Amino acid sequence: MYTCFDLHNHTVASGHAYSTIEEIAARAKDRGLQLVGIADHGPAMPGGPHLYYFGNHGQIPRQIDGMEIRFGVEANIISTDGKLNLPESLLKELDFVAAGLHGDTGYEGKTKADHTKALLGALENPYVDFIVHPGNPRFPIDEEAVARKAAETGVALEVNNSSLTVVRLGSEEICLRLITKLKEFGGIVILGSDYQQQCGRFGCSN
Repeated sequence: MYTCFDLHNHTVASGHAYSTIEEIAARAKDRGLQLVGIADHGPAMPGGPHLYYFGNHGQIPRQIDGMEIRFGVEANIISTDGKLNLPESLLKELDFVAAGLHGDTGYEGKTKADHTKALLGALENPYVDFIVHPGNPRFPIDEEAVARKAAETGVALEVNNSSLTVVRLGSEEICLRLITKLKEFGGIVILGSDYQQQCGRFGCSN
């Protein structure tokens, strides 16, 4: 059982990050983590990798210098019904699937109702393990409805460190409300760094 891990990390393959898998593994080891996840964006993200990238994860070692590695995706929700930009054939082969709303990926939802519907749809996807940065003020949601559905489906909602420190500012109060609702409904919270580079000085605007 792993008790200290971080699944939300990006490599150079995401197009807006600056570390390799080996560099992320080394940093995770230095920080005392037991396991680290690689969650590069799906191909709808500008600069993101091709679908072939995700199909090739089986060629990469699951342990690097003593650090356990798991390979997943930060899938982009691309429609208001919660559709993801990776096919089921790939999703079911990954170690984990994170999903979230991002700009510039083809998602056309504009209202709180749209964003809520999109997250509720993603929460119904049997391959989704957690929703990334649901506290993003750029995509307001019905927090109670999302937290309730997350608890019902057993899908975790993420508190994203980058949202609290670098980008998506204004997320903290929303995250606190979501956590309160998750506690009420018996849901799961997952912490993620959204790590993108070694120096930690730059951020992504999505």
